[in-house]
Amino acid sequence: MTAAPQRVGELLGQAGARLRAVSDSPHLDAELLLGHVLGLGRAALRARDDDAPGPEAVARFEALLQRREAGEPVAYLTGRRGFWSLDLEVGPGVLVPRPETELLVEATLARLAGLVAPAVLDLGTGSGAVALAIALERPDAEVAAVDASEEALRIARRNARATGLDRVRLLRGHWFEPVAGQRFDAIVANPPYLSSSDPHLAALSREPRSALVAGPTGLEALAEIAAEAPRFLHPGAPLLMEHGAEQGEAVRGLCAAAGLAQPETLGDLAGHERVTVARAPVE
Repeated sequence: MTAAPQRVGELLGQAGARLRAVSDSPHLDAELLLGHVLGLGRAALRARDDDAPGPEAVARFEALLQRREAGEPVAYLTGRRGFWSLDLEVGPGVLVPRPETELLVEATLARLAGLVAPAVLDLGTGSGAVALAIALERPDAEVAAVDASEEALRIARRNARATGLDRVRLLRGHWFEPVAGQRFDAIVANPPYLSSSDPHLAALSREPRSALVAGPTGLEALAEIAAEAPRFLHPGAPLLMEHGAEQGEAVRGLCAAAGLAQPETLGDLAGHERVTVARAPVE
């Protein structure tokens, strides 16, 4: 006797149970993966709880579940990630944009208020998430985005075209090298900030190590950016850097040592210190 085909609700329930061992959001992961296979959003998927997908769709879902169980991020499996109000392409060449990084965008936009046609530099742009979100909200802004990885820039270019934000200048190089001699009204950065011995690295093994690990202390990239930033900022303009939850005090110290004024650290929605802001000295 042939087994009855499994319905959407049953598939999601079983998948969620399987993914508990590898995910903090197993049921969300299951919905995103099955929705990706069926071409449905989460709301539409829930409305079809009693539908029975065909065997080919079930097989594709099973293949994705096995890869998720092996540690691949959901965003790499679907090739997409929502950030701010953008739907972005992602892949193994870039970090998966995190919700907490939206604080970096929010804080930058607040500090650009009142400026006409501000010039903004995004360092370590990856998929382009931060630069594109700023460009979306400030159509008058002149946004430049730098990354050392050509693979990351290829993804960022596709995202810029797909979102209609291809006015963002995407430049390859090491931090400030591609913008030598230029000054900006704000510089934003989400650089590598994990130490080479950080215990979280095991869970992040599928994401590019060069975008995660700064060096033995985790502060190396943050220190380099802070030290160089005053030469690239207009007087009084802000540098905003995302960092680890326990690095706020150290990053404020780096900013002060670089001659940046009024360093302060902003907390994310979980209450963790996440973004440090400091301003170039007023000449």
